[in-house]
Amino acid sequence: MTQVRNFDRRDALPRIALVAASLDILGGQGVQARILVERLRSDGYEVAFVPINPTFPPGLRWLRQFPYVRTLFNQAFYIPSLARLRFADVVHVFSASYWSFLLATLPAMLAGRLLKKRVVLNYHSGEAEDHLARWGMLVHPWLRLADEIVVPSEYLQKVFARYQHKARVVRNIVETSQYRYRERMPLRPKLLSTRNLDPYYRVDNTLRAFAFLKERYPDASLLVAGCGSEEGRLRELASSFLNDGIRFVGRVEPPRVPELYDRADIFVNSSVVDNQPLSVLEAFASGLPVVTTPTGDIGAMVRDGETGVIVPQGDPAAMANAIAGLLEKPDQAFQMARRAREEVQNYTWSKVRKEWAEVYSGGAL
Repeated sequence: MTQVRNFDRRDALPRIALVAASLDILGGQGVQARILVERLRSDGYEVAFVPINPTFPPGLRWLRQFPYVRTLFNQAFYIPSLARLRFADVVHVFSASYWSFLLATLPAMLAGRLLKKRVVLNYHSGEAEDHLARWGMLVHPWLRLADEIVVPSEYLQKVFARYQHKARVVRNIVETSQYRYRERMPLRPKLLSTRNLDPYYRVDNTLRAFAFLKERYPDASLLVAGCGSEEGRLRELASSFLNDGIRFVGRVEPPRVPELYDRADIFVNSSVVDNQPLSVLEAFASGLPVVTTPTGDIGAMVRDGETGVIVPQGDPAAMANAIAGLLEKPDQAFQMARRAREEVQNYTWSKVRKEWAEVYSGGAL
């Protein structure tokens, strides 16, 4: 392992190279990377952001519409950009699973090791269990390149421990100041989903739950924010219900996200693969009661009956009943939302800044 430098307030702060997706790939990792870069810089760190999806020159941007060609050209620009790591003391690499791990994470870790930097692997994916179980030699030896593995939840920490990899927990960050907390009194049947329209998030079950709810609350509405491979199918499914109330708004840039929460009264999530979704934390920060499946770390984030309501995976009727239960008992819904607002303070920069400082300096777990 690389030699650990001890940084403290009397010493120079380490220079960080943070390797992650930019917000051109809209998702939780990009948002987390942006928040972390801004917060570290505000605390005096020198931070270089190295995107795994570098911007193509103007004349080549049209190539992004072709998947395999896009990957080839992306690597052609990404790999040389890793030369910027030589100016850092610590290489902080965000990681997803499967091919993203091999194409984006692994080159950054290899470059960090070759340059004799401290390498921090920050693994976020809820697909970790399957990734570590099935990819064998394509993942386990390479994880040992990291001086430290950091995950945002005890759930992922346990997954890595099952495969003899030690991981430190540093929670995700939510910028609570950007979200207006308000009491939902009266509580209206105005639902919000902010998950991308990809298979793991099962927004189809959210739509079906809404259709059940609509039979009991004709004035109910559902705002669906996000984009993804399932968008066409989901729009067709929504149309098949032959009722109004569902509105798709597509991709929403991060600065506009808080206003979506402010307009809604109940947050819903049907994911079947997940870890510690920012969308749930954002709902907490905004005062929305949460109805969700317990996937990944969500069952720890959302304590059933205390900070939200947990429903089984793949059961839209149960989700509809849970939403109706909140509408019928708005006082209980308000109490849950208030406790959730208190809970989300554990995911703020003031709570995790010291933990990241210890990661970068190599402090003991």
